[in-house]
Amino acid sequence: MILDAHGHIGAWPDFLIPDPSAGGLVAMMDRLGIAAMGISDLLGVGPDAVEGNRRAFEAAAEHPGRFGVWQVYNPHHRTPLTDRPGVWGVKLHPDVHQCRLDDPLYEPVFALGLPVLAHGQTDSPWSDPAQFATVAARHPEVPLLMGHTGLWPYGFARAARLVADHPGVLLEVCGSKITGRWISRLAALAGAERVVYGSDACFLDLRAGLGRVALAPLAETDRDLILGGNLARVLGGRLARVLGGRLA
Repeated sequence: MILDAHGHIGAWPDFLIPDPSAGGLVAMMDRLGIAAMGISDLLGVGPDAVEGNRRAFEAAAEHPGRFGVWQVYNPHHRTPLTDRPGVWGVKLHPDVHQCRLDDPLYEPVFALGLPVLAHGQTDSPWSDPAQFATVAARHPEVPLLMGHTGLWPYGFARAARLVADHPGVLLEVCGSKITGRWISRLAALAGAERVVYGSDACFLDLRAGLGRVALAPLAETDRDLILGGNLARVLGGRLARVLGGRLA
């Protein structure tokens, strides 16, 4: 079962997105055999987390069984969060909100114990992978997905090394700079059980994101973990509530 950890719906002001709709994503997911995707609405990542979260839940309701919701939390607005059915966890974007991942303003999120997907960007003052290690040391019980695994190729291996002693941190591999060979290297560095597939659709082409993992030089057992097994382990019953009878 293929699960996409990192997706979006909606428009972004300075990025061409040919089809920002939930329906367009589902159509492409059907073509590629992707069972479900975790989404946040880009309006929520940007200026209005409350309305963006409402739109994400609306999309999930319109396409039952296909979307889990990463609720966006804006630390400056203290966005209300919920643990209703359909929630996969919380989405943080320290760079957009200009608040360091290890800032105490995020403590209300980590106190909930929900899985967290956070943008991670090497050398960013807001989301460098070193901050993931700091947060993981404070909250070892919280599953923490490092979105983009540091984003830049010169930082991929460093990101894996920085969180090597924090098993609750998983390396999520979406991004235009990642390659199949790098995914294989990350699996060797961190263990395949610590690597998670995500596409960053609708920002990036869903076909390219899946293709990188599908064609990466990996053992098939490792590929299965990366394409869905690891995320299913992290989500547990949350995934079952989204997939219902389709959960194998």
